[in-house]
Amino acid sequence: MEMNDIRRAGILGTGSYVPEKVLTNADLEQMVDTSDEWIRARTGIRERRTVEPGTTTASLAAAAGKRALEAAGVTADDIDMVIVATCTPDSIAPSTACVVQDLLGIKRAGAFDLAAGCSGFVYAGAVASQLIAGGMCRYVLVIGAEVLTRFVDWTDRNTCVLFGDGAGAAVFGPAAAGGVLGADLGSDGGGRDMLGIFGGQFTGASRVGDAALRAQIRMDGKEVFKFAVQVAGESALRALKAAGKDEAAIDLYIPHQANYRIIKAAAKRIGLTPDKVFVNVEKYGNTSGASVGIALDEAVREGKIGRGDTVVLTGFGAGLTWASLVVEWE
Repeated sequence: MEMNDIRRAGILGTGSYVPEKVLTNADLEQMVDTSDEWIRARTGIRERRTVEPGTTTASLAAAAGKRALEAAGVTADDIDMVIVATCTPDSIAPSTACVVQDLLGIKRAGAFDLAAGCSGFVYAGAVASQLIAGGMCRYVLVIGAEVLTRFVDWTDRNTCVLFGDGAGAAVFGPAAAGGVLGADLGSDGGGRDMLGIFGGQFTGASRVGDAALRAQIRMDGKEVFKFAVQVAGESALRALKAAGKDEAAIDLYIPHQANYRIIKAAAKRIGLTPDKVFVNVEKYGNTSGASVGIALDEAVREGKIGRGDTVVLTGFGAGLTWASLVVEWE
């Protein structure tokens, strides 16, 4: 394929996977000073999924990736690149993407991890679309996958109620029509202390160790809320402008599933009615880089996206980072 063979990239198929184990708000009431009413009122979350011992970020990612390949009607041999967006890789090196490439039997692809926090899936989608548009790749498997519960401080009621585990995936490839029309990517490292996995040591999936010594999720909830409410809507609007569209063109908005109040405020900023906003935060909580991918797959499988629809994906989170993609569905 010639590098100057410019083409537009579209999403050809999606997939997702979440662990079977459910952790409800009632369960958390037995672990920390909180209540179902308190959690639902502040976040909209009712339950989240958690991995069992032995389950890795790579195994979650591979399960979601397999479903995306099947939905797209492509084989492992067709994939030119695997991108795994994660802030909870199984190891610093090798990358989780390399493990996923092997698990899925993808023999001839490049593979790398992308770290952009909760914006990761959308960042990776933007990268994939450019690899395809530039002619370097024909099919790119994008996966967002996280095992956040391994880094939760279960004594901190302000954060332990928020996070869950899971993976969402999409196959990007040449679009006969529509496809990725516009994007917006941004960051503000000045806010890096507001949200992240800090302290201790990163132990990945292979060494459990003493929880007190592990790196843990820390968040300044009030500041992150203000940041997210502002940036989520603004990023979507900038991506729409880049695509030559306005907010009236949106058929479905799929934001990062961090908190229902943030989603509601972002939708209001864009001027969207609830029927144009996809929400599943009540079932899975905040799955960081997996969030948008899981929500996208559920929206597709529930028939909420049809041919010709304009879909806007938006992520925001640690970094601080934000990202939006405007996709016209094939």
